[in-house]
Amino acid sequence: VCLCLNPQKLLHHRPSAKVIRCMTNTPVVVREGATVYATGTHAQVEDGKLLEQLMASVGYCTEVEEDLIDAVTGLSGSGPAYAFMAVDALADGGVKMGLPRRLAMRLGAQALLGAAKMLLDSEQHPGQLKDNVASPGGATIHALHVMESGGFRSLLINAVEASCIRTRELQYLADQENISPAAIKKTTLDKVLQQPGVTATGVGVRTGISLFNSTPPKHKKN
Repeated sequence: VCLCLNPQKLLHHRPSAKVIRCMTNTPVVVREGATVYATGTHAQVEDGKLLEQLMASVGYCTEVEEDLIDAVTGLSGSGPAYAFMAVDALADGGVKMGLPRRLAMRLGAQALLGAAKMLLDSEQHPGQLKDNVASPGGATIHALHVMESGGFRSLLINAVEASCIRTRELQYLADQENISPAAIKKTTLDKVLQQPGVTATGVGVRTGISLFNSTPPKHKKN
């Protein structure tokens, strides 16, 4: 899992490596992540199934064609940020109308959680579920009119597009650079070590081990 790293660069350093490109998102930390993967030239079906089994333990996981992963980044990869912003805005609306901040935040988050579960558990189109909430002449349809007038749908579509395009731009920039195996290893390790409670000892970091070479380091004899 490494944004904008072309798998071909890995194969350049180790041509026979089994590479699987994967895109996930932050809700994996609460076992509600969304992950897709694409198998490389040398990866076998069983390799993909193993990854799918592992990632399914922390959410949803499925295989896609590699040329779709940038679009996935724009949708579900960046998606949690869109949801967090939506909850923040909903809470602000609740506070504006007199609700305590903590309660407004909880109600906004619960509304998104419940709506997502209803959608996933049913076979109904989200438009139908929306219509089920909006009664004729009621409060919800008036609110939806305001959202449509403000370009709510277009904003989300444009956000997904912008994230996808930026991912491709970063991929292009990365392809123009010569990245050594050591640099790739350090970048990936640094991101892991940034997670709360993770230490070098905890992830089994040992000097002398290359990301592209499974040969253990040599020890001097006494």
